[in-house]
Amino acid sequence: MIRWRVEGYEIAFTTRLGGVSEGPFASLNLGRMSGDDVERVDENRRIACEAVGADLEPLALNFQVHSPHVLRATPGARGGRADGLWTDEPGLPLLALSADCLPIALARVGGDEPAVAVLHAGWRGLLAGIVEAGARAIRGGPLAAAVGPGIGPCCYEVGEEVAAPFRERFGEDVHREGRLDLWTSAERALRAAGVGRVERLDRCTACEPETFFSHRRDAGRTGRQGVIAYVAG
Repeated sequence: MIRWRVEGYEIAFTTRLGGVSEGPFASLNLGRMSGDDVERVDENRRIACEAVGADLEPLALNFQVHSPHVLRATPGARGGRADGLWTDEPGLPLLALSADCLPIALARVGGDEPAVAVLHAGWRGLLAGIVEAGARAIRGGPLAAAVGPGIGPCCYEVGEEVAAPFRERFGEDVHREGRLDLWTSAERALRAAGVGRVERLDRCTACEPETFFSHRRDAGRTGRQGVIAYVAG
């Protein structure tokens, strides 16, 4: 796991290491709909929660649909068609899944009213406004964000139908030699949404097969990593 240190929160980006799944899902696959054995996925989720000191039972997730929708989490939530979750409830863990799309964590910092959000942000979600929606959901104080592992500008080839709106919205330099820079696009979206502190891991999921799952690299037969976060009690 890759921890993001923010006072008052527990936030971590998972890798594919340290779980019980096998084959293309080896080993810490957190995606129940990936094709993996669901009992193994549930054990992997327990392992991930334990690693950050969270309880598995209240873990909240969405049914991710590449949307701009961010929901307030409820304990044990499943199936909400959205790509972001937020909470100000201490001890309620949130999980957003990814396998090339960006996992993003947002936290309200510097105040007495903590709140945290996790986002699943691919090219569709970034253009649709998932970052802005996440920032609005926990607005009420200064915000910090971290952009986790996702497919990098080294590997993410896209067509002009994707490149053109990204250049228009985020700048000409986010698309070069046929490849799209999601990392920079997400950072610019966060800063435009009023996030004062933005950190980037700049780890390419497609380039690191031993560490990360990648939907594009593995032609869809792969697991899911993600970001898990909660307000510390």
